Order: sequence, then structure tokens, then C-alpha cells
Amino acid sequence: MGWPRGLYSALLLALTPLIWRRIRREHALTDSRHTPRELRLGRIPETPSGERMLWLHCASVGEVLAARPLIEALLERYPDHRLTLTTMTATGADRARALSASRDDGRLVHHFIPLDFPRAAARFVERLGPELALFFETELWPNLLHACCSRGVPVAVINGRLSSRAFRGYLRLRPLMREALACVDWLAAKSADDAERFARLGMAEEGIDVVGSLKFDITTDDAVLEVSERLRTCLGERPVWVAGSTHEGEETVLLAAHARLRESHLAAGFKRCSEALLVLVPRHPQRFDAVAALCEQAGMPVARRSRGEWPEAETAVYLGDTMGELLTLYGAADLAFVGGSLVPIGGHNLLEPAALGVPVLTGPELANFEEVAEVLRRADALVEVVDGRALAVVLTELFADPAERRRLGEAGRAVVAANRGALERTLNGLARLLPAK
Repeated sequence: MGWPRGLYSALLLALTPLIWRRIRREHALTDSRHTPRELRLGRIPETPSGERMLWLHCASVGEVLAARPLIEALLERYPDHRLTLTTMTATGADRARALSASRDDGRLVHHFIPLDFPRAAARFVERLGPELALFFETELWPNLLHACCSRGVPVAVINGRLSSRAFRGYLRLRPLMREALACVDWLAAKSADDAERFARLGMAEEGIDVVGSLKFDITTDDAVLEVSERLRTCLGERPVWVAGSTHEGEETVLLAAHARLRESHLAAGFKRCSEALLVLVPRHPQRFDAVAALCEQAGMPVARRSRGEWPEAETAVYLGDTMGELLTLYGAADLAFVGGSLVPIGGHNLLEPAALGVPVLTGPELANFEEVAEVLRRADALVEVVDGRALAVVLTELFADPAERRRLGEAGRAVVAANRGALERTLNGLARLLPAK
């Protein structure tokens, strides 16, 4: 073990009490019958002898959703293999299990990724026995990568990205990152900037290809579109906007903007628009009750989707407190604001509403999606606001201008269509590591 990984592993062991405290809180969100130690120490069932396994790791729910086209393509291209999908978070686990349940062939299974302790990582890789390991975006776990290397498992980083902020942090750990990246056989970067940053951290340049973002290969099930259409019909002609993947500190700003929207429309003579409905979808399920309380404190009558409550004429907020329905809710809206962008989170997937032809609004914090945002900007398919007051003004203007809403929606959909192709380039690169049979 090199000294960077040795020091890293020693620090993990020193932080074990804090790590387990967080794991226990996370575990409380799941319905698993296993203990946190079983879930996080690599104690998974051994893959039966002769069974061929692929492994894809995604951090959380957003990455699982972005990886869905890849998941489906891998299962189709490698019909003799099963695919293990690992996640770090309970919300990601819920989405992975939903994907698994939607299949009837048992070829997609879920496990929590082990904590990156050397023995746990080695145990997990040994028991899983994958023929190929795929890590999505920036999931670079030194001991897991080393465990793959030690067992001769080819490793690829898929949809590889490093924001400028993340890169600055990783630069301080360059010796550790160089050792970890030495275990990566191929890195499929989202952009030339991402490729350059990975190379500066120590990834061999000949092992990097720029393939584009898998997020542009987003797919929408017909069933999702049908539910969206039914929901929109039931909501009637009232103006509807969705705020998706919102975070703590953001909902208060959005509720204030919604109040200004309803008041400004009324004052401007748009009587029907004073009935505007906000569909509010928090990012994390553990915050659903707190966000419902915020709505009530703001004097906003709220209906909760999880309880089967329906927005009545006096309802101001429809709380999307269910999992896996964000695309459905986006599809029923006139406008979509993508959260994590009015607080320093770095934004979330701008392409989900764009793929549905719904105009996309965002705040200024876009570190995690800067490349995607730039593509949308060049096509004049993104509306950016600096704060809640500016958001209220933009909402007011767009609800009064159906032609501009239509233009924005069509421009966003065209951007998604024009930038597809990263999936096929990724699969072609993976075929060099594991040829299809």
C-alpha cells in the first residue's frame, strides 16, 4: 500500500465513530432487514460460480436516474450477465430497487457500496466477482479501485466530471488521486475541461476519451408521459410551475417568489393567474414533513401527493412528497425551476424538464452542471435568475407570454436531441474492456 492510500485508510479508521453515526441515520430511511454493518462492510452474498457479473456504482438518486439509459443498454448488450447497481444513499437505493422491480428477469440487483475500508472493499469485490467495474462521474474510492486492480477487474469511470470547485479540492489530495486513478483503465469524460482536470490529477492521457454527457441520452417512458398528461388535465387551466430537487434554505425563497407571483398577476389584471399552483418537490425525503410545515407557516394551503390529497381551487402548493415522480411532475407543468441552484449546492439535472419540452429556469449556483448550462445558454433555452425576487418577475412575465414559453420549451427539447450520442460512444469504449459475446 502506497503512503497516500495508507494515510487515507488510517484517517477513515480514525473517523469510524462519526461515519457509523451517519450510516445509522441513513439506514433508518431504508426498509432493509440487514444491519448497517452488514450493508456497509461488504458482507454481500457471493456471486454463484459461473455467473457473469457487471458492476455499476452511482452515488445517489440523481446519478441512478442519469445512468438509466446506460443500465438498460448494458443489460441488452450483455445478455449473459447480471448487473449489480450500488449506491451510497438510501434515496439512491430506493430508485435502484424501483428499477430492479420494474424488470421481471432478475438481472438487475442492488447493494449498498461498502465503506472504503481496505478489508471491506476487498471483501466486497471478492464476493461480487465482477468482470467489469464502472464508477459514475466522480465516485473515486481509492480502496475499492485498488481492490479491483488486485483482482484484475477492468475499471472505467463513466460520465466522468470534475467541476472547477471539486478539482481544487482534489488537487490538495493529488498523491492519493494519482494512486487511485492508476487503477482506472478507461475514463469517459463529459468534456474536454473534465478530461484536462482528470489528467492533471494523474490519469494517463491515453486512457481518457471525451464522449459527452450521458445526461443528454435521457429517455422518457410513455407511461410517464401518460401520467403527466392525465395530471395536467386534472389540474385544469390554472398556471402550474414545478420547483424540483429543492434543498434546505431554498424552499422559503421559492414560497416567497410564489406569493409575489400570485399577487403580481392579480394586480396586473390576470385574474386566472392569481390561482397559480407551485408543485414543490424536495430533494430529500427526510425533509418532506418540514417542507410541508414551511408551506403552512407561509400561509400557503398545501396538498400532499403522498397522502392522495388533491389540489383544490384554494390550494397554493402541491407537495410532491413521493419518490421517483419528478419527471412525471415536470411533464405536467408550464414552467420548471431546477433546485439546488439558489443555494450553494451546484444545481441538479437541467435536462430532465428540457427533454419534456418544458421551459427551464435556474438560479446562479450551477457548478455541477456548468457544461450542460452552457449548451442550453447557447441555444437560448435557459432562463437564469439571481434570487427569489428575480424569479418572481420572470415567472410573471413568462406566464403572461405563452409564445415565449413555447419557444423556450422547443429550444430545450432541440438541445437534448442534438447532443445525444454519448451513450453509444461509452458502450463502444467499454467494449474494448469487455467485448460483447
